[in-house]
Amino acid sequence: MTCAAVLLAAAGVSGCDAQSPAPASHRQVTVVGSGEVRGMPDTLTADVGIEVTAPDVTAAMNQAGQRQRAVLDALTARGIDAKDVSTTSVSLQPQYGDNSAITGYRASNSIKVTMREIDVAPATLAIIVNVGGNAARINGISYSIDDDSALVSDARARAFTDAENRARQYAELAGLSLGTVISISETSGGGATPAPVPMERGAPMAAADVPLAPGEQTVSFSVTGVWELH
Repeated sequence: MTCAAVLLAAAGVSGCDAQSPAPASHRQVTVVGSGEVRGMPDTLTADVGIEVTAPDVTAAMNQAGQRQRAVLDALTARGIDAKDVSTTSVSLQPQYGDNSAITGYRASNSIKVTMREIDVAPATLAIIVNVGGNAARINGISYSIDDDSALVSDARARAFTDAENRARQYAELAGLSLGTVISISETSGGGATPAPVPMERGAPMAAADVPLAPGEQTVSFSVTGVWELH
């Protein structure tokens, strides 16, 4: 009886082990790869303003409006498409003297102008200054690449290749071989949009072409990949 009990117990243990096998070991490696490419900008965006101070509200608004209209007409004559010009701000503020009395009103209008022919952008800025006169303000410019899809694709491919090479190196260092990729996630390091280039506000500018240097733009990506190891 004791022997049978022992045999049954052994059989029970054996049956339990067959139903709950030990989980297989999954070996993985997680790496981060990066890719970066550079391209020449082909678009310039300018923050352009008109600012007028006058003794009364009506005069300030009218003078600012007239100057702004002249600038818009000049941009149209220059070939700038209407969709590439947008109003960004309109402001009217009282000006105070030492005794807190209102001495006049300052009216300002700002527009964003996108110039897609970057080679003639300096001449276009000069025209804005000529037409706007002392009321003209160029608050800053920035460069960009209108269609950076090819650069983005290249940067993404470079990031994946970098991650795969890193994973393969770790596999070799561990005496293993690289298996299939399990998961991929990406983080954009930023498109080809640079920080604005400020221009001194309110400073008188010569009517000649403004010398500009667009430089290069950078598109970067980071990729996190998980690979099986065999």
